[in-house]
Amino acid sequence: MFHKAIIAAAGLSLLGTAAIAQEKMRISLQLPLTSHLGENLVLFEKEVEERTGGAIDVEIYDSATLYKDKEVPAAVGSGAIEAGVASLTRYVGDAPVVDVFYMPFLFNTEEKVRDAVAEGSPVRNILETEIAKTGGSVLYWQAYGGAIMLSQDEPIRTPADMQGKKARVFGKTLGDFVTAAGGAPTLISGSEQYLAYQRGTVDVGMTGVSGVKSRKLWEVMDTITKTNHANIEFVVVVNNDWWAGLDAETQGHIRDAANVAQSDVRDRMSQIEADAYAAAEENGMNIVELTDEELAAWQAVSQPVIDGYLAATGAAGQQVLDALGVDSGS
Repeated sequence: MFHKAIIAAAGLSLLGTAAIAQEKMRISLQLPLTSHLGENLVLFEKEVEERTGGAIDVEIYDSATLYKDKEVPAAVGSGAIEAGVASLTRYVGDAPVVDVFYMPFLFNTEEKVRDAVAEGSPVRNILETEIAKTGGSVLYWQAYGGAIMLSQDEPIRTPADMQGKKARVFGKTLGDFVTAAGGAPTLISGSEQYLAYQRGTVDVGMTGVSGVKSRKLWEVMDTITKTNHANIEFVVVVNNDWWAGLDAETQGHIRDAANVAQSDVRDRMSQIEADAYAAAEENGMNIVELTDEELAAWQAVSQPVIDGYLAATGAAGQQVLDALGVDSGS
């Protein structure tokens, strides 16, 4: 009887374990868990596991421990991992249309951003349709805020200040913007930018201010210029085949969890940025606001970027710009 009781207890234990962790959902993240995207994924993990009763076991691999940002689209699309977080611009090779969010000064207000990323918006639908062709589909969007410029000793106020300088960028369209301003763009992943600034690989940086805080970039750069020249978006993407293998109820629970996480990070973005600016100042950084004339100088050099975007994206790009009410004429 004793042995039978042990065997029965062991069987129940195994059944319990199977019920709690029937399916793993590994998620790759390039940022640390202390970043706001990391915190957001932890919220998503909690929501998923609670809603599915533990049937989905979410595992977060932060700080690029599994894949760098640029490797996530291929890793998710091939099924090497179930899910990943990537900067939207990492899909530009397969879906050039995604770079609309990095078009200079196109999304310089929160209202414009919210309209474009809203569920069912023409812009979001076009981008997600193109991304799905890579083998991975967008589960939800993670706000990262407006783009800033980083420098050492002196601010980058106008295109004249960019002349001849090497600038870290994280996407093709941002690179085109730097080129149009007379600089030399260098594509560097988020997890590698600290060393790039420290070693002097580049003179100028581009990122979101929240990244300055989470990566302690004040240790290697001392000036932030608030250009807000692009809107940085990350997407949480799931492998198409893995997703199709889940039952409809489980998919519904994951979607509900994704909606909670998506709304949370979007609604907190303004405060996240305010806290990051405060932290940067507390750590000795100089925060530079641009005048209307200085912003106009940046906008004046941007037309080639629009032309390049349309040349790369064709009809899909024109559809996106039309949906945004953008005059694409030179």
